[in-house]
Amino acid sequence: MSDSHTAPGGASHGSVKTYVVGLILSLVLTVIPFTAVMSGAFNTGMTVIIVVAMAVAQILVQLIMFMHMNTKSDDGWNLTSFVFTITILALVVGGSLWIMHHLQLNMMIG
Repeated sequence: MSDSHTAPGGASHGSVKTYVVGLILSLVLTVIPFTAVMSGAFNTGMTVIIVVAMAVAQILVQLIMFMHMNTKSDDGWNLTSFVFTITILALVVGGSLWIMHHLQLNMMIG
C-alpha cells in the first residue's frame, strides 16, 4: 500500500518521500546561491546568473514537489496553471533584472 493519497479529482496529494526529496532539493537550491554570494568566488555577472537560475529551479521544485502540479490531473488545468506560472515568473524575473540593470547604469555614473 502506498502512502500517497488521491483526491476525488484524481490529483495526488504526494507522499512522505516526495516531501523529503522536495525539502532536500529546496535546501540545496538555497545553499548554492548563498555560498556563491558569501564566498565572492565569482564575478558579479556569474553570481547573478547563479542566483536567478537557482531561484527559478526553486520555484519549479516548489510547484512540482509540494503543489503536485503535473499534466495528468484536473483535465489539464494544472498544465494551464503551470504555463501561466512560468509566464509570470519570466516576466517578474526578467523585468526585475532589466530594472536593476538600468538602475545600475543610471546610478553608477563615473
